Amino acid sequence: MGAATGRKARGRVRFTRFVGIDWSGAIGSRHPSVQVALCEAGSEAPQLVLPVGGVWSRSGVLEWLGGLSGDVLVGMDAGFGFAAVPGFLAPARELWAEVEALAAGDADLGGHGFIAHRREAFWMGLADGPRHLRAHLRVTERVYAASGLGTPTSNFVLLGAAQVGKASLSAMRLLHRLGWPVWPFDPLPAHGPVITEIYCQAFARMAGNRGKLRDKPVLDAALRHFGSAALPEGFPAQFPDHVGDALVTAAGLRATAGQPHWWAPEAMTAGIANVEGWTFGVT
Repeated sequence: MGAATGRKARGRVRFTRFVGIDWSGAIGSRHPSVQVALCEAGSEAPQLVLPVGGVWSRSGVLEWLGGLSGDVLVGMDAGFGFAAVPGFLAPARELWAEVEALAAGDADLGGHGFIAHRREAFWMGLADGPRHLRAHLRVTERVYAASGLGTPTSNFVLLGAAQVGKASLSAMRLLHRLGWPVWPFDPLPAHGPVITEIYCQAFARMAGNRGKLRDKPVLDAALRHFGSAALPEGFPAQFPDHVGDALVTAAGLRATAGQPHWWAPEAMTAGIANVEGWTFGVT
């Protein structure tokens, strides 16, 4: 593990608030698929956080996060790095700054300016040749695929319902502007907020659910797996899966943040932590 161990060893049990964010890279300024959930230490059910008007913008999430303080752990469902292939070997923070500079003209933290600049790296359809030649996976994604719990998609793929590349680029702009410590790229500080990449469906599958979390009984069962109370009476019986993803992530972070092995994945070296990053919840 080498130098990577020091990045993970400190501060992992000291969080008192937990935020799950389901994210989106879609064009536009209001995104129903962006959902935010929050829970405090303890066992109370997580709660949805909604902006004025009820629909988040990405810049609105950035502003809301900037107003948080204290020992809060945030998990965002987006890639924070790319696979370490030629052209993407620099430390991730340099990449985030490049994305911000090249996509500065894109509304609401969009990343299309960076895509245009690095078009040869991304797969956007058959015109780009065989998909597998550009669909490079990071080490964390290969580890997750080997677990049998799911099939990750490369951040270089920008086509299809499962694509995550556009969301990742917009997340990188958010990280660059937010300026928080980001695990595992930065050492965990003794106090204050930290943000990390997560995969919402990984938490659902930890709880034994392989489908989308769209109805209250199924989500309540997943929350119970993580030691959380059920959602309150009056919560809708059915809801978009993005809502379920954010809620289960907040509860999952609360349940797992104090368990050391999640902060110490065997395959994560210092170099991987600096360039590719890692998905919290994958070991």
